[in-house]
Amino acid sequence: MQSNKLALPITEKIMLLCNVSALIPVWIICWLTQLNWPLLITTTLITVLLASYLSFRLSHTLVQGIKSLETGLLNFKDGELATLLAYNSNDELGKLCQLYNQTAKQLRQERQWIYQRELMLDKVLQSSPQAVLLRNDKGFIVYSNYSARDLFNAKTPLEGSQFTHLLENAHPQLNNALTRGSDGLFTLDTEQQESQAWHLSTGKLLLNNQYHYLYVFKQLTRELSRQEVEVWKKVIRIISHELNNSLGPMSSMLHSGQLLSEKIDEPRLRRVFATISERIKHLNEFVQGYGKFAKLPTPQPITLDWPMLLGQLQAQWSCVIEISKEVTTFADPTQIEQLLINLLKNAHESGSAHEHISVSISQDSKGTHISVNDQGKGMSEQVMANALIPFYSTKVAGSGLGLALCREIVEAHHGQISLHNRKHGGLSVHVILPHHPIKQPQKSRN
Repeated sequence: MQSNKLALPITEKIMLLCNVSALIPVWIICWLTQLNWPLLITTTLITVLLASYLSFRLSHTLVQGIKSLETGLLNFKDGELATLLAYNSNDELGKLCQLYNQTAKQLRQERQWIYQRELMLDKVLQSSPQAVLLRNDKGFIVYSNYSARDLFNAKTPLEGSQFTHLLENAHPQLNNALTRGSDGLFTLDTEQQESQAWHLSTGKLLLNNQYHYLYVFKQLTRELSRQEVEVWKKVIRIISHELNNSLGPMSSMLHSGQLLSEKIDEPRLRRVFATISERIKHLNEFVQGYGKFAKLPTPQPITLDWPMLLGQLQAQWSCVIEISKEVTTFADPTQIEQLLINLLKNAHESGSAHEHISVSISQDSKGTHISVNDQGKGMSEQVMANALIPFYSTKVAGSGLGLALCREIVEAHHGQISLHNRKHGGLSVHVILPHHPIKQPQKSRN
């Protein structure tokens, strides 16, 4: 244990030291002058009172400064950094208070910077297309972003819920991937009968002396489709380049042959030239059509005027229009018009009656939904699996460009397109365009 003397407050220590220091000279003087004891006692009392008063005045500022520092350190302990100390002196105590204020200001700035970085990180994670899920070692979910809620079809935030409860309500394929608990690929069948490829990344980290488990889900279907389309575009550009190199000289030689044969009276020769000219024209149209697909420009999105756009389409292609109120879509009007023209053209060529062809427009939290429906023959599973691939067509004179161009337009808008056979016959083409504006980097054209 510490002695009582060491446990005394600093004020009492200073007063005791001052009193003792003042009494020693008095006692020495009294001993040398041989003063009587009553006078010695009176002198001692006066000296003690005077020394106490002086020590109190001298130690008051120091005690107040030390108490302020104590209060400030307690604020530090509680995380309060806004309080600063007032000081009027330039002595050691004033310099100590100044150092305290500088430290508090620096810590406050660092805390604000950390808070801003946390807000930025949360904004990035919330807007990320990758689904992020974080749970602690007790099985509670402590963080999730919007993509994770969409993946698990949750209408409310997942924070605070049990991980096991989330698995019980999840899709069986998603449940199996999470139960496996390792990195890898898995497929997920959606309500639109689409098979999506996903990749799961897992990790274990230590936060606040507690282990947490991180799950990151990345959809690969869009990336695989994009790479597939890029390969097709490269093939088309190569073919177009080679055909153009041959068609130019052939057209020139054809024209020269026609000039040389003008003086020759041979009907069969004119039929030969006419056939060659017609085939060259067809090849030129073929190359130009696929050139448009391979060089589709970046969308220039604006707010669509759906009534005007659908009115123009209905004047060209007879159909039934169904549109919900207050549908706001941000997209390229020229490309969306081309998309609907191709879909309506296919619907009319399906053998469906005009009154059974419909275009419906609606909107929800996922974006704008566009459905083009008919009551034709529909598609077999094999045809439906290849319908969106360039060059693939079941028509005799088809180029295989229509649906492939539709797919390219939709994916350029970061949307989704899918084909479905209707229960009562016919085909339904469903398109989803997201709410957010499209901002794409310029792609290099090789």
